[in-house]
Amino acid sequence: MLPENITAILARNETWTGEAATEPYEAGWAREAVLFVRALRTPVGRQPEAVIEISPDGMRWLPEGSTLTMPAEKDGLAVARITHFGNWLRLRTQMPDGAATTVLVTLHLKA
Repeated sequence: MLPENITAILARNETWTGEAATEPYEAGWAREAVLFVRALRTPVGRQPEAVIEISPDGMRWLPEGSTLTMPAEKDGLAVARITHFGNWLRLRTQMPDGAATTVLVTLHLKA
């Protein structure tokens, strides 16, 4: 039997400044997840760490424990592999003053 897979786009062509987060995604059916962040334009300023967050209801969030460093160059990629995440996932970061990046964030899930 072939595994069930899906790719979800959580943020597309969004410019992140200040506090930024993806849309939440309900992924309780999946056994594993891989999250990719791609910089669509050259980022401005120092790029921070981003944290994977989990939620029981898609409204209240806790850090899952995985982090990634936001890409520092155009077309740069960052990745996080996630397991044991319950039902809801998202990516959140706090951009430093004057920093910005335009992102494509995709979530790849496998049952």
